[in-house]
Amino acid sequence: MKNEIIERFVSYVKIDTQSNDSSETCPSTEGQLTLARNLVEELKAIGLEDVSMDEFGYVMATLPSNTDKQVPTIGFLAHIDTATDFTGKNVNPQIHENYDGQDILLNETVQVTLSPKDFPNLLNYKGHTLITTDGTTLLGADNKAGIAEIMTAMDYLIKHPEIKHGKIRAAFTPDEEIGRGPHKFDVAAFDATYAYTVDGGPLGELQYESFSAAGASITINGTNIHPGTAKGKMVNSIKIAMELQSKLPAEQAPELTEGYEGFFHLLSFSGDVEQTKLSYIIRDFDKEAFQQKKHTIAAVVDELKEKYGSERIILEMNDQYYNMREKIEPVKQIVDIAYKAMENLDIQPIVEPIRGGTDGSQLSYMGLPTPNIFTGGENFHGKFEYISVDNMLKATQVIVEIARLFEENAAE
Repeated sequence: MKNEIIERFVSYVKIDTQSNDSSETCPSTEGQLTLARNLVEELKAIGLEDVSMDEFGYVMATLPSNTDKQVPTIGFLAHIDTATDFTGKNVNPQIHENYDGQDILLNETVQVTLSPKDFPNLLNYKGHTLITTDGTTLLGADNKAGIAEIMTAMDYLIKHPEIKHGKIRAAFTPDEEIGRGPHKFDVAAFDATYAYTVDGGPLGELQYESFSAAGASITINGTNIHPGTAKGKMVNSIKIAMELQSKLPAEQAPELTEGYEGFFHLLSFSGDVEQTKLSYIIRDFDKEAFQQKKHTIAAVVDELKEKYGSERIILEMNDQYYNMREKIEPVKQIVDIAYKAMENLDIQPIVEPIRGGTDGSQLSYMGLPTPNIFTGGENFHGKFEYISVDNMLKATQVIVEIARLFEENAAE
């Protein structure tokens, strides 16, 4: 199984599937369709049924039940796209057998080293087989590791019919990294009672709480006049933007928060005297605190409109997704089954909130309660991304064990 999962994963990450939030198509990039088509053929070759890909690049397949029990249909999902934060073109994965706990030279030419001095968690992986980048791209373990794990688990269940399970649905979705993953997902066609995204990080992660999220785009219009004759006439949009940022709570930033603490995150800032644009994401776990953060942004904008003129500042703010806990708690047995599956495999479950979102955040509000389980990777979205093959195999085993436990717990 080890060689199989490595082969699958390496083949997936070599396809550039970065999403593009400036594109209006679905999927947002052609590379995602390339991988989706490959996955369709692989699912058929493994032996799954009802394999399909719709016009938007959503791949679905069925592993039929092999039991007479009335087992709820469960699904496992992973997303095809990779993050926009760092290039995913020409990914050249590096395999490191029996990691010794020392520095890993990722790229001698550009002198990029993955070191436990910078990333102490590396020391948790002594003796593991690691897959890293070559120091010039992201790896794409988020979320191609999840795809490889689901695919390998389905293959294993087909080859081991003595493991009883109900009907299982698998799905691979586009554009999660730009927040659109479930937008065109056909929940009715997927026809599962519960699902799991396989989109977490280190070993044991089990998550059913996510941020509530909003995005805010702010355009500030200034007036540019020759600086020699600007007195009383120039309005510098850059300075207004700086003033706006200074009025937000400085301590509520990603680099200063953890656990259940929310934040305002200035994603981009660009402009000149005439016009400046700012892009923020707003995050919080608590519903009231989330609403308050949105109110804070709006109040700061209103204050500056009063000072500089209402036509000078344009705010566009939209909710993106909500904390899935509200939809999962009424059926928390699905979390409990995943917890038990990990314990059965001698994996210590780590139940913690997702400081981000998964497709499950939106799917849970679309009628499909969907917690999240680990993939085994760390340092997602950048050149220091890596994943443990040993823990990828454990994630695969957790998928199999969840399926087995649903059957074991079902009524005759």
